[in-house]
Amino acid sequence: MLASKLETFLNSEENLQGSEVRYITDKVSWQYYETLLTQLEDSLEFRLTYLDGILEVMSPSRNHESIKTRIGDLLLIYFLETDTEYYPTGSMTLRNPEQRGGTEPDESYCIGINKEIPDLAIEVVITSGGINRLEVYQRLGVREVWFWQNNQFLVYHFRSENFAQFQQTSGYELINSSELLPHLDLAVLAESVQHPNPLMAAKTFRQTLNQPKKW
Repeated sequence: MLASKLETFLNSEENLQGSEVRYITDKVSWQYYETLLTQLEDSLEFRLTYLDGILEVMSPSRNHESIKTRIGDLLLIYFLETDTEYYPTGSMTLRNPEQRGGTEPDESYCIGINKEIPDLAIEVVITSGGINRLEVYQRLGVREVWFWQNNQFLVYHFRSENFAQFQQTSGYELINSSELLPHLDLAVLAESVQHPNPLMAAKTFRQTLNQPKKW
């Protein structure tokens, strides 16, 4: 029954039209999740997230993909202009069978040195609802998570030493600026993401980074 319903979703015309659609189901085994990852490993149309038997399959919209690509382009400029050591890991599948969690971020990076698990994961939120992403990332060991939502960045940093204090957000604290990239002005980055002309936005963002620093 599950395979039949999922097959219908994967082949639906709504997905082919490029609109953002989510399919969520429960009582899914880890083995089935792994099988589905293998079946869809060459597909760019779907993103899978798994947590404690709940499976979410998301078909990102054109707007979703445009925003996530622009964020990645702008961060590349930031890394180059500030001489920041970084290792892009993109939308690689992150999963941990012992923790029963897995997902595919929109963008992700190791900062400083290359690691098995990225330090930073970025999620573009177009439609609300779905699996608790912070819980998934906490189980995977990701230090910082950014959500692009309502034209702004929401930044969460994991607090292992104060987990109980931030239990409602799976041990992550909502902070005003990134602790991984402390000199990055997220308000300026957000303005650049929203600019109607991506090329002009990138040029202006680079110029902003090259202005005299206050630190």
